[in-house]
Amino acid sequence: MKKNSNKKRKTLKKVFFVAIAIYIIYIFLHQQSILNSYEKSQDYYQGQIEEKIAYRETLYETKENINSEEYIEKIAREKLDMYLPNEKVFIDI
Repeated sequence: MKKNSNKKRKTLKKVFFVAIAIYIIYIFLHQQSILNSYEKSQDYYQGQIEEKIAYRETLYETKENINSEEYIEKIAREKLDMYLPNEKVFIDI
């Protein structure tokens, strides 16, 4: 009877260790997939940050040039359709 119970214990230990090994592998693979999704999110948000930084720089440039005559003239031409006197304007139909 002792041999039989020892065999059962050994097989029970083997099954237990195999189950633990499978569980550890499952946890590792699951965490790896989570990390991959976090890396994709990080890349997306990094791109958003770079876009906002570039937009901010254009706003700073506009702020610096807002009182210049060239900028005022440009806005008057583009937004208000105003032109200098005696200036010929050609409209492409």
